[in-house]
Amino acid sequence: MFVSTLTRRMLSYGVATFVLSLQPLTSQAALSISGTRVVIESDQRSVSIIVRNPSKKTYAAQAWVNTEADDTTTAVPLIASPPLFRLDPGKDQQVQINALPNTLPSDRESLFYFNVQEIPQTNDTSGNALNIAIRTRIKLFYRPHTLEGGSVAKLTELQWFLSEVNGVSQLIVRNPTPYHVSFVRLDVMANGKKHLVKNPDMSAPLSERAFELEGLKYQEGMQVVFSAINDYGAYTQPLTLPIQAAR
Repeated sequence: MFVSTLTRRMLSYGVATFVLSLQPLTSQAALSISGTRVVIESDQRSVSIIVRNPSKKTYAAQAWVNTEADDTTTAVPLIASPPLFRLDPGKDQQVQINALPNTLPSDRESLFYFNVQEIPQTNDTSGNALNIAIRTRIKLFYRPHTLEGGSVAKLTELQWFLSEVNGVSQLIVRNPTPYHVSFVRLDVMANGKKHLVKNPDMSAPLSERAFELEGLKYQEGMQVVFSAINDYGAYTQPLTLPIQAAR
């Protein structure tokens, strides 16, 4: 409720809001965050993240956690503290993400998002100024501490298939692991040629994800070459795995 009320007030005062997802850290936002993702394990009470103001202006900022749906009504078991703060030029603010008692799945990660909304100050008294309030949004993974291995070590367990649905070729990734996999590169190799998969994004745990391919039929010996993002926001080394025909 606080988020939606604040947004309405900002719009009434001539503040336009924009959302930015960090991958990697964007330069358009005045405030920056000390990472491109957050991981909190189930045996941790909290984790901290630093919000910085490298600009020459003073900003107020709001911080909160929500779901992929990006609404203000779904309850989440993670609270950002402080939820509202002031950042003077060149200053940092430590934001603590506190975990509440919950019934989240114990066999896989759960995905949330950490948000920081800039609230620029204005000296304009005419009411004609339009202030741009940019919201930065990064992924937050709640990870059961009992999960074995690691997200990068499990990448070799991804299974890849090529199928055709209504005349459209699809590259399907089957993710049997308990981890989310965020792709930054996804290529299909066929007959020595590379076919780029456009807009590769993320594969959720214990699920399948389909990526559309243009005019590519299954051939023996096809392979997928991909890189993902690790817990620290770095890119993994390219990994090559075989592609099977969908059954």
